[in-house]
Amino acid sequence: MSAWFRTFTPRPSAAVRLICFPHAGGAASSYRGWAELLPPSVEVTAVQYPGRQDRIMTDPAPDMDALVRSVTAAIEPLVDRPLAFFGHSMGATVAFEVARALPRELRPALVRLIASARKPPHACEPLAPEFRGDEGVLRYVAGLGGAGAALLAHEELREIALPVLRGDFHLIDTYTYRPGAPLTCPVTAVAGSFDTSCTRTQAEGWARYTTAGCEVRVLPGGHFYLETAAKELMALVAEQLDFPVPAAR
Repeated sequence: MSAWFRTFTPRPSAAVRLICFPHAGGAASSYRGWAELLPPSVEVTAVQYPGRQDRIMTDPAPDMDALVRSVTAAIEPLVDRPLAFFGHSMGATVAFEVARALPRELRPALVRLIASARKPPHACEPLAPEFRGDEGVLRYVAGLGGAGAALLAHEELREIALPVLRGDFHLIDTYTYRPGAPLTCPVTAVAGSFDTSCTRTQAEGWARYTTAGCEVRVLPGGHFYLETAAKELMALVAEQLDFPVPAAR
């Protein structure tokens, strides 16, 4: 498989492939445990952005356009079955732009985009001045919470994470939405119940980006609700892909 993708639990007979796009500072390993929480009919493949984990020696993407071009160019071998995209935070923007950039002949394979904890593209804004520089980025990440923010308290881990965060926050800062044709697959926008970075009202703005309908759902938690409400999220993902998770006995 391409350097861009990781499938931790291969399921060759799965009916749909769920491609997951990590948040800023995140990596493919964020999605390592998802397969065990989803039905066997779903295979989980995660995008591995350059500059982290086993791609630490690869230069990070200089901007969002370059990242999207690289992921899109590598994705064709994965279209051996229907696809769904899941993107969390920055990953939702990357997933949306990759969906738009798919070659015409591959677009019918995309059956759903799930945008998590991210404002719609037209509402994305650069970071406020107080979040510039390393200290500002660290404050911003700390404010979002999540397991990654706690790890930044350790100096050695912080020194490893900072270059990745700098690169990803540059992508966020320089991203500008360019109007274009809407998607033809349904969109599901998911927000954490007390995530101030993306409220339910803001998530509703994703509706303008598809001709196939948009459903907005709220799950308990903050920006990283997917860490604390994993089972609820997996049930939602499976439902949206029409493969319900069996009830626990």
